[in-house]
Amino acid sequence: MASKKLKLSSKAHLPFKTANKEKRQGLHVKRKKAQDSIKRDERFRRRREEDKDPRLREERVKQNVPLTLERKRVWDEVDRDTSDGLGLSVDVERLKRQKVEEEQAAAEEEEAAPPSSDDERDSMINSASEDETTEPAKPSKPSTKRTATERATSPNQSTTTNALNFTPEALAAKFPNLFSTDIPPTPKILITTSLNSTIHHEAQLLTTLFPHSVYIPRSSHRYSHRFSVKEIASFASNRKYTAVIVLKEDLKKPTGLTVVHLPEGPTCHYSISNWIEGRRLPGHGNPTSHTPELILNNFRTPLGLLVAKSFQTMFPPQPELQGRQVVTLHNQRDYIFLRRHRYVFREKRETEKNVVGPDGKEVKGAEGIRAGLQELGPRFTMKLRRVDRGIQRASGQEWEWKGGMEKERTKFQL
Repeated sequence: MASKKLKLSSKAHLPFKTANKEKRQGLHVKRKKAQDSIKRDERFRRRREEDKDPRLREERVKQNVPLTLERKRVWDEVDRDTSDGLGLSVDVERLKRQKVEEEQAAAEEEEAAPPSSDDERDSMINSASEDETTEPAKPSKPSTKRTATERATSPNQSTTTNALNFTPEALAAKFPNLFSTDIPPTPKILITTSLNSTIHHEAQLLTTLFPHSVYIPRSSHRYSHRFSVKEIASFASNRKYTAVIVLKEDLKKPTGLTVVHLPEGPTCHYSISNWIEGRRLPGHGNPTSHTPELILNNFRTPLGLLVAKSFQTMFPPQPELQGRQVVTLHNQRDYIFLRRHRYVFREKRETEKNVVGPDGKEVKGAEGIRAGLQELGPRFTMKLRRVDRGIQRASGQEWEWKGGMEKERTKFQL
């Protein structure tokens, strides 16, 4: 219980001001102590009630969802006249679910269709009229008022119509090189740097990240031929390479990444920040030559599908599980976080807790198992800046999407 000396007085509730600094400070300290004591008593009282009735805790956790910027995310409203949907913020997964639900509803309506004979039609009309005359009208249910969190999350996401098709089949018309129905070839990547570059060690690290890749430095000697990106792409395409990666630098640090998909594009330009090598990570491990598993998380829009497919084609489809390596590309607020880990399964110690799922409950079947992760590096953060239609040219390059055109903080492109 709160102490009697720490109870809030009427003077503390009022906007009391005094010229005496010591009295003002003492009043503020007493008010803070009293408020903290009351909050503590309220917290213990709520805990005793929830121990008696666990449903109260579940309801409180369900309602106390933090109203973050991602939960305030807004989506574009599109119509049937929209022709180019690459730059629209549309939830593709939601459109797929709506399409499946509509097909199921249409199938159920066909199964429950009324009989077609005239006698049965008349009997149905008569029965409906009798029901209308005898049964009174039911009162409409009052609409439940949504909370601020429910209003901000915008349940009617993305679209006002279902005529749009942003699936990979529709994107294949624009990017046939990426969204092809044929069996994808084995990735073969050429990694290079910009002219007069000094980050050869960082470029060499990318060869350990992307399987079947090789690093060729660009010479900046005055008597050498300074090949352009288009010439390098033509050279690599003739030698069965599937992609070219150009690592850019500023002040001897990696600041940009250009990914050219061969033989016809597209070209994706990314900016790089927070580059950290594996040897600078605490408790890091050494990577092996095994093909890693690839995890693409939270790519939901048509542009996000393009970026996800771009990285998917740079990794072999069949990973080598004995290497226990995982490369994760996590999209959050249009920032792509790249991490590489090695995992291991071990027995749970007595002092450790059981594995808990997203719902806060223990996962059945994994009571005595724990998973450990060891980061291998490198780690860095990317942000998509531009998507070119073809291979990069010196000037006059046509682009499909360019960043920086949207100034609304709650609208994301990926």
